[in-house]
Amino acid sequence: MKLIIIGANGTVGSAISNELGSRHDIIRVGKTSGDIQLDISNSAQIHELFARTGKVDGVVVAAGSVHFAALAEMEEEHFHIGLNSKLMGQVNVAQIAQPYLHDGGSITLTSGVVGEMPIRSGASAAMVNAALEGFVRGAAIELPRGLRINVVSPGLLEESVAALASLFRGFEPVSSQRVALAYARSVEGAESGKLYTVR
Repeated sequence: MKLIIIGANGTVGSAISNELGSRHDIIRVGKTSGDIQLDISNSAQIHELFARTGKVDGVVVAAGSVHFAALAEMEEEHFHIGLNSKLMGQVNVAQIAQPYLHDGGSITLTSGVVGEMPIRSGASAAMVNAALEGFVRGAAIELPRGLRINVVSPGLLEESVAALASLFRGFEPVSSQRVALAYARSVEGAESGKLYTVR
């Protein structure tokens, strides 16, 4: 299969690329690196991406930013970081990708553990992750031509513990390799509208 992985050089994206790259033709997309550069908050750039790649069999998004801060310190513009990037960036990829997917192709998005298990300073992340999961359930019943859409919700990554431990006390870390298997299940499986949690 020919697959696009957006966020391919991040911790999760690298693990996905390693998992799927041995079996499939991977186009690695990143904000500042990879085969093609893309800011997912810019829908014009998403259109340009698919115009360059042409038809593909699957699209995986492991990218998007959110702002972490105490709720009392959050201003409207801080919420818009997550809404414009992680939420609408992924929604726009899912919408724009459809004509470029072969029949039966897949779209895999990324939410995260904070949507299910809130943490201090994580209200924006919780909002965005829950919205992404709702979007996937709703979109799955309307996609044409046998197209599929799923979302993966990774837990705290082992590779991120050093940087994020103070926010995630008591969380059991998971390996990026384990997380990558959930993306493989979405891309290579047959399900749609599913939330794959990796805890």
